[in-house]
Amino acid sequence: MARKRPPPFQIDLRVDESDLDGLFSPFDPLNDAVHEPDLPALPASPGFHDPIDWAYLKSMGPAYIEDIIDHYFRAEIYGADKVPLEGPLIVAPNHSGTAFPHDAMVMDYLLWRHQGFHRRAKFRSVFSPKLASVRWMRPFGLDNWWRRCGGIDMTFDNYDRLLARGEKVIYYPEGIPGIGKGLSKRYQLQHYYSSFIVLAARHDAPIYPVSVVNAEWVNPAGFTFKPIDRFFDRWLGIPFFPIPIMLLVLVFPFMFYLAFPCKMVFLIGDPIDVRRLLREVGCLSPSAPQREEALKAAAHIRDLAQQQLDEGVLQYGDKPYALRSFYQSMKKLRGRIFRISTLGWPFAYVQHDRDHQRAPARNRLHALLRDLDLLAFYLPFGWILLVLFRKLRKPPYGYRGLTSAERREREGVYRWSLATNPLPTRSA
Repeated sequence: MARKRPPPFQIDLRVDESDLDGLFSPFDPLNDAVHEPDLPALPASPGFHDPIDWAYLKSMGPAYIEDIIDHYFRAEIYGADKVPLEGPLIVAPNHSGTAFPHDAMVMDYLLWRHQGFHRRAKFRSVFSPKLASVRWMRPFGLDNWWRRCGGIDMTFDNYDRLLARGEKVIYYPEGIPGIGKGLSKRYQLQHYYSSFIVLAARHDAPIYPVSVVNAEWVNPAGFTFKPIDRFFDRWLGIPFFPIPIMLLVLVFPFMFYLAFPCKMVFLIGDPIDVRRLLREVGCLSPSAPQREEALKAAAHIRDLAQQQLDEGVLQYGDKPYALRSFYQSMKKLRGRIFRISTLGWPFAYVQHDRDHQRAPARNRLHALLRDLDLLAFYLPFGWILLVLFRKLRKPPYGYRGLTSAERREREGVYRWSLATNPLPTRSA
């Protein structure tokens, strides 16, 4: 009897847990105008991996960040007592619609400070790898800055693992399109992606909507156009090119991080029980909703967040700059005004970062000369000099002497998966 010959090829239609996860991945997809960079994966290691720099974070606040938050932005947060010390939970703010997330940095610090700077209380933000891979999207080009401050690469699996270990996660449901909406669409929430609903339901994590008021005015000269955005995203890796301010950025580098002194207000809403919400929209399995059910729940949360945001704008948004209080705050700072103003940030951020990695200066002249390259931030077309200095100087000033792999790891130009490089246990 002749043996049956196997077919020339087979198609495996079995679906497992990872396949189901893939249906929702990426959980924060970019729009057509913005594409994710093709980055190498961080090599797997046998131990734990967490690039967060606790010593750097501890020194950064008293050095100048608190002056920026309390006197330049005069930031206020309401409802922080609602957020517990432990997770899992999701804090979901609206994006401010500017090209650089100053509001996210301020809110993260305010929440951590409110809970006493305990390590276990530190929020973990999920962010697009584009912020780490593109030098201009890191504050003043600081190496791996987002991860050193607690950020985690934004993938469905990473987000899932963070909630599974009981972390408190900051997530912007509007995604990158929320950053690029510009001043003309201020306070208009964009589409909410549904996958954070799936993850919140899976881990029974409450969602805390946050209304961010006045941060839209960080950079009021920002209007975006899709064809221009596509061009600069493809050639420079900058997801949005707000006009007219970015025309000045092409000449003066410090303008990219320019922030007007708006009075930021953060209003934390009551926690939303996602499983209860899913039951209300007809979900029979609230711990594992279907896509359409998750979309309904996401739309419901978006409508609720829009209502809360509108109320917050009516109460706190009539004077976004509050110039009288700004003048009073500046008077208190005296000799520190330049350092904490937006003009002084290139020196303040970069010098503090370098001081964290190098020996103290031998004298005042040495202290001045070793950071003289920072003047390039203010020179016409100083981008060229900044790139040149990075190439020619040794760490912590540049990359001379490093291999390409060492430079890539130092800059943070890689994809970090918690599956192959997991975080230490929370008890550790």
